[in-house]
Amino acid sequence: MSQRSGDTWIGKPAVVVNSGNLEACLVHIYPSGPNMGKRHPLEGGPIILGRGESSQILLHDNSVSRAHCRIETARDGVYIVDTKSLNGTFVNDKVTRGAHLLQDGDYIRVGNAIFRFLTGGNIESEYHEEIYRLTIFDGLTQIHNNRYLTDFLDREVARSQRHQRPLSILMLDLDKFKVVNDEHGHLCGDHVLREMSNRIRHTVRREDLFARYGGEEFALVLVESTHDQAVDVAERIRGIVEVTPFWFESLQIPVTLSVGVASTNGETPITATDLLKQADANLYRAKHAGRNRVVA
Repeated sequence: MSQRSGDTWIGKPAVVVNSGNLEACLVHIYPSGPNMGKRHPLEGGPIILGRGESSQILLHDNSVSRAHCRIETARDGVYIVDTKSLNGTFVNDKVTRGAHLLQDGDYIRVGNAIFRFLTGGNIESEYHEEIYRLTIFDGLTQIHNNRYLTDFLDREVARSQRHQRPLSILMLDLDKFKVVNDEHGHLCGDHVLREMSNRIRHTVRREDLFARYGGEEFALVLVESTHDQAVDVAERIRGIVEVTPFWFESLQIPVTLSVGVASTNGETPITATDLLKQADANLYRAKHAGRNRVVA
């Protein structure tokens, strides 16, 4: 991915043939609400993202500077330029300084708002694909959302009952997460949620499902996994979160995880709702037993 500093790119000879003529837009993917899925065309001069009323993309968030960053179209592509914002502008979770050449599909974070950059010759198709993604993926963590979890678990419970096969679910919750938000702000809290999601999803088998259940609570569906196997997975994940430090800027954030486990062998009638309730009840017991533990 290319990057140039300052404003030196303005007026330079093109390296690629006039890709700036292609359509481009930003799609609002987080936080959820009335603006989720809104498309912002990037045409007609510089586009300012900020808290100030003169911004073309207005963000009502105290973590956003009045003129946080701007989007400019040059002969060789579309650039995002951080304008010395207080909290920085991020592309694919990496802070960018000066001007940064955007690539199709890049994620842009301004304060707690996240946008997807789309460009190319078939932008309408890409946009509708992104809207579909928003129905099944969580915009902050980029893992599946509660809606997809419900459908997946319904199917797997039905399969477990039909073939009498084992199935387990873990309910995971970050301990004292409110303290993180209260003491360090929601930008830090969002960072911790994204980082924890990244760590866990890289350990998940392809046939399983890791999803955001809501807030700081997550679910992991373990297909063809017995109760003992699920407990082993839960302990491994709990340990990964506990022993590896979480850093936000120069601040180390202590993070632990409580886990509730529920399982079925498919022989006793059970619904997806029942299985979730069992796992959630065990999670509640883990919290009240002192947190940072697995209860099965």
